[in-house]
This record gives sequence, structure tokens and C-alpha cells, in this order.
Amino acid sequence: MASRGIHHLGVAVDDLDVAVDTYARLFGAEVEHRATVPEQGVEAASLRVGGDRLELVSALGPDTPVGKFLAKRGPGMHHVAFEVDDLGAELGRLAADGAELIDTAPRRGLFGLEVAFVHPETTGGVLAELVSRG
Repeated sequence: MASRGIHHLGVAVDDLDVAVDTYARLFGAEVEHRATVPEQGVEAASLRVGGDRLELVSALGPDTPVGKFLAKRGPGMHHVAFEVDDLGAELGRLAADGAELIDTAPRRGLFGLEVAFVHPETTGGVLAELVSRG
């Protein structure tokens, strides 16, 4: 994969406000963006911690993907996001390599990014997200 690096680590949380305050207090995190994306069923905050980024995601309801994750596993590590230059090309390459894709085409993600997810069975149990600036 022509990954430019890790874009962010995603953490599922029960209460976004409490989580943002906790990361700010404990680690000096600063909110970079905050948004609600009803079609994905999430409210999220992108936090900068030094030169790195965390994405805190909370569910808008129990039947959303993050809501189901929280019900099954509780709060915690949700995904690792890799930044790529050409998301469509990377999805094609991964599919040709036999990767199980959740998204076969890029879709609009948070904060103006194009995103696609790779099933955790492909990556040894970790949900992987590919992101591109579009």
C-alpha cells in the first residue's frame, strides 16, 4: 500500500464531551474539528496531541455501527486510519490482493475526507480505515 502514514487512531466513546475533556486534561489534546455525520450515525471530534491525531467517535444511536461496537465491546480502540494519496486505486489494489473490503468505493467521511474501511478479518482483528484528502 502506498500509505503516507497513520492519519489517526479512532477511539469509540460513550460520551464525547466527557472524552474530549478527559483527553484535554490528561494529555493536552486540542480539538481540531468536531462534527455530526447522521448518515454514519456518529458524532466525532478530531483531537491533536502534539503532531499526532486521535478521532473520538460516539454513536448517535444503538443501531449504528459505533453503537453496536460499544454494546459489544465497550469504549476503547476502534480503528487505525492510514492516509493514502489515491483511495480508489488503493481499494482496487487491496481487492485484487484478496482483502475483504467494507467499502468498495470511497465515500464522504468526517472533516472533508474521503474514506473506506477494510474488514478486521483481513487485518488480524483491527478495523482499518483508509483516508484521502480527495
